[in-house]
Amino acid sequence: MNFWIVFGLIGQVMFSLRFLVQWIASERKKQSVIPVPFWYLSIAGSLILLIYAIQRKDPVFILGQSTGTLIYARNLILIYRKPQEALDGTQ
Repeated sequence: MNFWIVFGLIGQVMFSLRFLVQWIASERKKQSVIPVPFWYLSIAGSLILLIYAIQRKDPVFILGQSTGTLIYARNLILIYRKPQEALDGTQ
């Protein structure tokens, strides 16, 4: 099988696993939650798919994955900043 097809499939699997992680976390808490691993899987899958899209020279796919990667990274920044703000007394 072609390396780039396998590479793209790995990215898609990682990207899809985030929904399984979110579903399991929500079922355990009996409410809708988005756990931190969801964002890491989002970034990893999105970056792999972005590399794949660049290799395929697909501008639509490149735009979609690059935008998503920035949003996922920003969510992690917000998550990790919140405990620090609580320690600093700022909100």
